[in-house]
Amino acid sequence: MRVFVTGATGFVGSAVVKELLGAGHKVLGVSRSDAGAAALAAAGAEVWRGSLEDPKGLAEGARDCDAVAHLAFNHDFSRFVENARQDAEAIAAMSAALEGSGRPLIVTSGVALLTPGRLATEADPPSTMSPRASEKAAEEAAARGVRAMSVRLPPITHANGTGGFAGRLIEIAQEKGVSAYIGEGLNRWPAGHRDDAAKIYRLALENGEAGARYHAVDEEGLAMRDIAEAIGKRLGVPTASKTSEEAPEHFGFLAMFAGVDMPASSQWTRQTLGWAPTHTGLLADLAA
Repeated sequence: MRVFVTGATGFVGSAVVKELLGAGHKVLGVSRSDAGAAALAAAGAEVWRGSLEDPKGLAEGARDCDAVAHLAFNHDFSRFVENARQDAEAIAAMSAALEGSGRPLIVTSGVALLTPGRLATEADPPSTMSPRASEKAAEEAAARGVRAMSVRLPPITHANGTGGFAGRLIEIAQEKGVSAYIGEGLNRWPAGHRDDAAKIYRLALENGEAGARYHAVDEEGLAMRDIAEAIGKRLGVPTASKTSEEAPEHFGFLAMFAGVDMPASSQWTRQTLGWAPTHTGLLADLAA
């Protein structure tokens, strides 16, 4: 397949490009910068110059390919509602280019806040707590004859000791001089390695079901205190508990997630795609 990949130079997107090329597929990767274009070309991918600000351009690129993997998203939380709208518009434009073809389209979402307090599964609908509308846009695309699917990433999708919310937690610990958790720190966060996640994108493009939701979760739930202690040990800073009242000042935008219990399963994904994570777990990755 020739796969159109948005976010192709990003933390997870670059791993997806590598995975697809390694499996013998061709990649047309989106880049908005000269540096990104050079990195894609060096990896062996074709380059499409574009961005989320140009949905018509993305549709044109998608139209020329056999499949689309959409990973681009603006993670500026100060304008999250606007970013979610922009994301939905990009998905709608690309799905219109694929309409009626049965060609696969994968959108990217997350497992955070799906079902606070209980184990989230692939059967759970998108969270109503987030303005992000990628899964709804995928459902609409599937209704128009696109083999649209969603890959949900855990809040910590990691590699080389960083990635996802782990990177921000590390930055906060460096800035504040303490690695913190809320209360007893027993609330759980799921995690997964980005290279394992990249395999899900490839497997779903090759064999995924229209309307399916796949979870790129290796570890169902790690206690927040254990994550904080691993970060503190790595940085050589103390670990401390914060109250819920102290959380906003310490964690910033992450305060809305830091105390939430949000474990997630990937059992159905493993069974249906034959996916088996093989890479380093989060705590070992942070330590190394």
